[in-house]
Amino acid sequence: MTIQPIDPIVLREQFPALRRTINGQPAVFLDGPGGTQAPERVIEAMTGYLRSGSSNHGGPFQTSRETDAATDAAREAMRDMLNANRAEEIVFGQNMTSLTFSISRAIAQEWQPGDEIVLTRIDHDGNVSPWLRAAEDRGVTVRRLDFRPENCTLAIDTLPGLINEKTRLVAVNYASNAVGTINDVAKVVEMAHAVGALVYVDAVHYAPHDVIDVQALDCDFLACSVYKFFGPHTGVLYGKYEHLDRLNAYRVRPAGDIPPGKWETGTQSFESLSGVTAAIDYLASLGGQDGTRRERIVRGMKAIKQYEAILSERFLRAATRVPGIRVYGITDPEELERRTPTFAISLAGFSPEYVATYLGDRGFFVWHGHYYAVEVMARLELLESGGLVRIGFTHYNTYEELDRLIDVLIELAATAQ
Repeated sequence: MTIQPIDPIVLREQFPALRRTINGQPAVFLDGPGGTQAPERVIEAMTGYLRSGSSNHGGPFQTSRETDAATDAAREAMRDMLNANRAEEIVFGQNMTSLTFSISRAIAQEWQPGDEIVLTRIDHDGNVSPWLRAAEDRGVTVRRLDFRPENCTLAIDTLPGLINEKTRLVAVNYASNAVGTINDVAKVVEMAHAVGALVYVDAVHYAPHDVIDVQALDCDFLACSVYKFFGPHTGVLYGKYEHLDRLNAYRVRPAGDIPPGKWETGTQSFESLSGVTAAIDYLASLGGQDGTRRERIVRGMKAIKQYEAILSERFLRAATRVPGIRVYGITDPEELERRTPTFAISLAGFSPEYVATYLGDRGFFVWHGHYYAVEVMARLELLESGGLVRIGFTHYNTYEELDRLIDVLIELAATAQ
């Protein structure tokens, strides 16, 4: 497979938001884990849909037919992105969290008191709270898969001791939105299926950084959010058709009982669905012009991963020059395959909020706090003290931006009392 190297300087021309300045300084978007910027083609696709006249779907007239076509195109695009077996396995919704609450309610109808589920301590709360509520409603026992605080890696070797013939579901994230750890989801699926349990994967943070193949993973469900990979605020749920067909959805009666429509509550954001297709076509464009869209997506995502690995190594080595900094999670440059370019840090003598504000005033956009990874911060005993600062690189960030960030952190560290 020939991978075309990423040239961020060229690609940045496609992202109008990257031209912003803050207090006379170029804005540096390091908040990608909370939401990425959109290329021009996504913006044009969304405004183009609205400009030409929008309509609800299913009508016998032109604008409605165009809405149907936009929806079908988005479903096919997501099928290619995730390598789903069929387009009907793709469900759209407001966001990953809303979709998870919806599907958890349906899945839990099959649970009985005495059943068990397994959640992890490294997940975003969007893959924790829905299952906690469902378990409480059904009288189901919740078990916890821990992670190792010293490097924030999931203790998958302990999973066999948590699952048994009573286990109905294992919920796990593909990558941690807090500390960047990539989990061995395929191994989790294998072990869970061995005892007859379903597996629900939160791929929100993983999706912008590497290839997803739901057929190879053999997961039962996988959720992601398009605004995390350069598109609009739309959530996506993949489910094996057999499950989407069997489960009883909470829905309005006219929605019918056939997937995916039975799971898509109310009217969708059709302008956003137009943006979904454009976002995936952008990713495919990074993989050249030859082959199917799926093949181009795979090459494009591999190119992103290669470039982001360089950014990660550069950051980890440069961070050693910042007095008082601590980087949580995997810090060995030889283990970059096990993490995304998302780094949770602390700086001695400063609160996370102060660090984020200091950087923000100088044009560096980063998050502080728990970023909804409540379990992670609680496990690290940082929840009550304000969490951490999160720096998230994407393929449109440059070496120069990274080097400037390190300089500003050194400047801040020098003011510590």
